[in-house]
Amino acid sequence: MKLPSLRDVATEARLLLIGIPVFLWTMIPIYHMFLFAISPKEDAFSGKLWPDHPTLHNFEIVFKQQHYFLRDFYVQFWNSTLIAVSVGVLTLLIATAAAFSISRLKVPGGRAVLNLALFTYFIPAAFLAVPMYRTMGNYGLLNNHWSLILAMVTIASPYAIWVLKQASDKLPVELDEAAVMDGATTLQIFRLVYLPLMMPSLVAIGTYAVLLAWNEYLYAFLLLSNDREITLPVALGNFLAADDSPWELLMTTGFIYALPPAAVYYAFRRYMVGGLTAGAVKS
Repeated sequence: MKLPSLRDVATEARLLLIGIPVFLWTMIPIYHMFLFAISPKEDAFSGKLWPDHPTLHNFEIVFKQQHYFLRDFYVQFWNSTLIAVSVGVLTLLIATAAAFSISRLKVPGGRAVLNLALFTYFIPAAFLAVPMYRTMGNYGLLNNHWSLILAMVTIASPYAIWVLKQASDKLPVELDEAAVMDGATTLQIFRLVYLPLMMPSLVAIGTYAVLLAWNEYLYAFLLLSNDREITLPVALGNFLAADDSPWELLMTTGFIYALPPAAVYYAFRRYMVGGLTAGAVKS
């Protein structure tokens, strides 16, 4: 058996020196969130690495909505889910059609549209919050889920178009030519050739858009105000309005809210890296 060389050992050591701090930096906040979630209120700030009397009572309070700030927990969770899924679907529809038109159909001005879309990222999304608020107010969409959905689609679409366009450029153009020779229409090429080959990138972009909307706070805070219309991140912010904030319930709710995106990422993790980096390097 070949022994590892000194260079290999040094490389592994450097990776460990980088990886261990990054892992700890990532996991410690999550651990503290879980620690709060299983701690009684009086032990939440004890500073111990493990509570003396761990309990699941906080989860019971959240699921049974037994606190003032949790009276609309399920409605707000559903709002977050509905908005996130809607943003994912709309972003995919817009980005897929745009990428197909620019990359495969070579529509006039397609390159300019792509560059203008990417140019929007020169302006931080936070700076667009007030103009977006005014625009939604002019159209009577404030405190309506569509206002947040449209705002998130606006933010997610430029990046989604760019990624899918780059991935689309890697597909052999001969596939389209062969389909045309067989009598396929443009719509059939899109449905039967393009979409199946683009599936890894589509899954990655859909996941990206869903998680972007799921974690959004600023736009949700500005555009939605009714307690039964807001998303759960905004509702979590309301916990901090109390003089005696129930931190154990805040962390429990946050921990529950973090589970769906973790499950989504775990389910589609093999698509994420390959899908989001497709086309980054020319073959």
